[in-house]
Amino acid sequence: QSFKLLGFLDVKNVPCARESVLYGSLGSLVMGLGYFLATSRVRRSCDVAVGSYICTMLGYWFYCRYNLAQQRIRQRMLQQGMRNRILFEGSYLDPEKKQTGSERSDS
Repeated sequence: QSFKLLGFLDVKNVPCARESVLYGSLGSLVMGLGYFLATSRVRRSCDVAVGSYICTMLGYWFYCRYNLAQQRIRQRMLQQGMRNRILFEGSYLDPEKKQTGSERSDS
């Protein structure tokens, strides 16, 4: 069963959403409680908690999505390289194939 945050963010199926919500709630708890213990102002500590929730959640969201995009790019490059390796293996386009003197004169 999926959990939708604010009615549109499906936390179970969207990459990085679960971790962002969890880190955001932990950050808001730490910052709100810390501000309350330092100043004893309840309303202001709630404001700090909400602000730190938003900042932590968005910060980790962008960090996680950036890393996910880099990982997908590396994965695509690796798949393309493996596809090219299979395609060119044993042919004259194979970069690992040693060229002898007679093959160099033919080309």
